[in-house]
Amino acid sequence: MTRKIIHVDMDAFFASVEQRDDAGLRGKPVAVGSASGRGVVAAASYEAREFGVRSAMPSVTALRRCPDLIFVPHRFEVYRAVSTQIRAIFRDYTPLVEPLSLDEAYLDVTENLKNMPSATETAKEIRARILDETRLTASAGISYNKFLAKLASDQNKPDGQFVITPARGPAFVAGLPVSRFHGVGPRTTEKMNRLGIQTGADLLTRDRAWLTAHFGKAGAWYHAIARGEDNRQVTPDRPRKSAGSETTVDVDLATPEAVEAAMLEQAGEVWKWIEKSGGRGRTVTVKARYADFRIVTRSRTLGAPVTDPDTLHAVSLALVRSLFPLRDAIRLIGVTLSGFDDAPVSETLLDLI
Repeated sequence: MTRKIIHVDMDAFFASVEQRDDAGLRGKPVAVGSASGRGVVAAASYEAREFGVRSAMPSVTALRRCPDLIFVPHRFEVYRAVSTQIRAIFRDYTPLVEPLSLDEAYLDVTENLKNMPSATETAKEIRARILDETRLTASAGISYNKFLAKLASDQNKPDGQFVITPARGPAFVAGLPVSRFHGVGPRTTEKMNRLGIQTGADLLTRDRAWLTAHFGKAGAWYHAIARGEDNRQVTPDRPRKSAGSETTVDVDLATPEAVEAAMLEQAGEVWKWIEKSGGRGRTVTVKARYADFRIVTRSRTLGAPVTDPDTLHAVSLALVRSLFPLRDAIRLIGVTLSGFDDAPVSETLLDLI
């Protein structure tokens, strides 16, 4: 049986909630976060995005791009409450709901509780209910697997939906740049581009052995998605215990300044997930692999959960500085936040390549 998967993604969720609750913010460029020198943008309204403002961007950069940008503090308790409303709507249609964060989820509606034969009509009804009950818009992607459903949900944003049928799947993937693929981050995109892979069509020409030789275990995944294949099941909520990001650098890091910069970049990736998911952890761990492949880790458990990026950055810096002076150049650096509370959060993995 061909599966029917819907990926629902709220439109500029945090910023849209703020605009909904404050009429004075509607139609204006809004960023959720702190305008302080070391602050970052947690979410940006579509009006702000027109100026190039994006989540995880330093606040100073955002203000440079959009001098009229309005910063508002985050209200995670409100976002979680709205997310709970939305998930209740999802579960009226299927028990197979897999949240990726507070504002997006996969739904398997192959066999649904309302016996609706059309996944397209199901998605329309779900989006209409979200708008009616929360006064917020959502976009949806409908396809026969999770990979394509997530791609589809970006096609007609905001407040739209898009369908990728089994007949169209491989051709749709072939026409996209690899940077659009979920799980292919900036560093992997750069590597693929250097190897002559710009689009899904280019990826399709490389066999599994070649991809594995160049990308390790991820090679099998790239081989499958180039053909529009993804056999992952929609898995209902599971509590996540940690969030981490690490990268193997192209040129070994030989100075403290280079190590700190790379570490802060990974901490920023972790904070992106933390902001989206609402998860909170108390233990920060820094990992490094030297050029000789020896691995070292340093950890610190705080008395309270980390609730802002400045704290995550400061603790990560203190931990990585315990490695100085460097005994050897570093080829891999990573940051993990763990020790989460009991609140259910996403199972989404950050791009680790």
